[in-house]
Amino acid sequence: MINIEDKIVLVTGSTDGIGKLTATQLAQAGATVLLHGRDREKCAAVAKEITKRTGSSKLRTYLADFSSLAEVRRMAEEIRNQESRLDILINNAGIGSGKLSNKKRALSKDGHELRFAVNYLAPVLLTQLLLPAVRAAAPARIVNVASIGQKQINLNNVMLDHGYDPFEAYKQSKLALIMYTFELAQQLKADRITVNCVHPGSLLNTKMVRESIPFGFGSPKSGADVLFHLACAAELDQVTGQYFDKKQPAQADIQAYNSDFRRKLWAYTENLIAQ
Repeated sequence: MINIEDKIVLVTGSTDGIGKLTATQLAQAGATVLLHGRDREKCAAVAKEITKRTGSSKLRTYLADFSSLAEVRRMAEEIRNQESRLDILINNAGIGSGKLSNKKRALSKDGHELRFAVNYLAPVLLTQLLLPAVRAAAPARIVNVASIGQKQINLNNVMLDHGYDPFEAYKQSKLALIMYTFELAQQLKADRITVNCVHPGSLLNTKMVRESIPFGFGSPKSGADVLFHLACAAELDQVTGQYFDKKQPAQADIQAYNSDFRRKLWAYTENLIAQ
């Protein structure tokens, strides 16, 4: 494991589930942990809980609702103003497929399909805005939480105006994040910044999973162990542009390896996040 006692780490979606457990592990190891959530009181309570568990007081909280790109921009500006650098960025925040009984297509505050907005557009925008802070910390790492559930993207129906299904929307958003990982890794090779994505485990017993099915099957702790590994394992120092299934390199959907399509998706994405 790399020495992370002097590292600053942002874990998005760190008030619940594997994000919270990952933040706890990082604090236990001595890192300065930047917690992110939507609710001020909950963020404060989680920070207090992690301090009690680990003895660490090196915790700071940042607020943003990822269904609003304006809030993502505001949070990124706050982080840039308050943190000298960012050694590790873990893009963990996201939403699942929702309740089985609710098949209604939902939109973000910007009018985008909700899962594509929260699971893809928000972390992409946040990452792009925080790149100066990440570059300042190089060698640095970016870890994107993807999924083994992936759906190929039709650029003529990205927002799923036709044939909407929440499960398909979730899987599409995660494949888009994998494609962004591959593109960004190529762009940052010369900057000593590694960019990888990971499926932390299937049907982990988290609130997000339990919203869709009655109960989860896997331990959230196992998912947090995976994220901690991607963030801190010394053997991954030079590994970039890789999709992992838990701790093992794996193959994503074949569309992710189509460089022409990735560039088209990136152009489409830039237009959305620039608005």
